[in-house]
Amino acid sequence: MHDNSQTAAAAAETDALRADIYRLLARLLLAPPDAELLDFLAHLEPDEDDGDMTIAWQGLADAARATSPEAAAQAHFALLVGVIQGEITPYASWYLHGTLMDEPLVALRRDLRRLGIARAEESREPEDHLGALFEVMALLVEGDSPDQGAFFHRHLAPWAQRCMGELARVEAPLYAGTGRLGAAFLAQERQRFEAMAEESPVRVIDPAAG
Repeated sequence: MHDNSQTAAAAAETDALRADIYRLLARLLLAPPDAELLDFLAHLEPDEDDGDMTIAWQGLADAARATSPEAAAQAHFALLVGVIQGEITPYASWYLHGTLMDEPLVALRRDLRRLGIARAEESREPEDHLGALFEVMALLVEGDSPDQGAFFHRHLAPWAQRCMGELARVEAPLYAGTGRLGAAFLAQERQRFEAMAEESPVRVIDPAAG
């Protein structure tokens, strides 16, 4: 019983960290960081034995120390917003179909209704913005939802790591660091869900593929 309780506690701690990372990535994608968030990032002390995640955390911390809120705001607008659109267009519809407000958004809204998740009234972004999808994943992880793996594979796996990889190559260090962290974390999440699927006696089949 003691071992089971320790295992459950470790799993809960891991899930809490996963949800926090999803929320942090969402925050950085949806709005520029303020001085408080930059200070938090600047003082991060990553675990030393977490491979690519350790390198990404350290790079993000270094970039945060060298970035002012004003510079972050300018970079966020140029990269992720733009007058018409930014250098990176972080929407599922764009990455999967090359247009905005397309079929991936329709499919996503259908799944969100089934999950009982609605877009916040103050949000100006379509639900297939990568930051919004990260927020949904944080909710699913926090609720220990059995749907988190299926949601990840349907709405993030086909494109999100590519988007983060492109963000990792921009010139602004803070957002390049965000991209590297996102890419490393999504790779880790993909491995997690694939391992869980292999252990499960039930195989998830995407009805859209059938």
